Amino acid sequence: MRLGPLAIAAVAGASMAVQGTLNAILGKHVGGFEASFIVHMIGAALLGLALLTGITGGSLKGAAQAPWHSFLGGPLSVLIIWGVLTSVGEAGVSAANTAIVSSQILAALALDALGLSSREFNFTWMKAIGAILLIAGTYMLLKE
Repeated sequence: MRLGPLAIAAVAGASMAVQGTLNAILGKHVGGFEASFIVHMIGAALLGLALLTGITGGSLKGAAQAPWHSFLGGPLSVLIIWGVLTSVGEAGVSAANTAIVSSQILAALALDALGLSSREFNFTWMKAIGAILLIAGTYMLLKE
């Protein structure tokens, strides 16, 4: 198990909870789609600055060789930002994030099991039991 990538994932996950809360606050003042637009514009500006500095180590030229479906992350990003800020604003941070994390894990298991990730994946009985326990835990956390 490589701890570096998992630490980055943990920071990203915690950041999602904070971002969802902040976006929900903004959404209450300007509207959900408007808040998503503002968040994406600020993010695009920050990424543009990073690209201008040349510190990224990548190249936009490679985009021409990427498969068309790899660009669907853009529209999905809009759905994610809007969905998180709406669900956090309506259901609360812990309930919304329970549903978000649970669905992320189940979708990730499905994508790995279908061979759509770049790494070899063996779906074992232990992983199946873990998924069942995740579903049960999600139910218990979200049950009124």
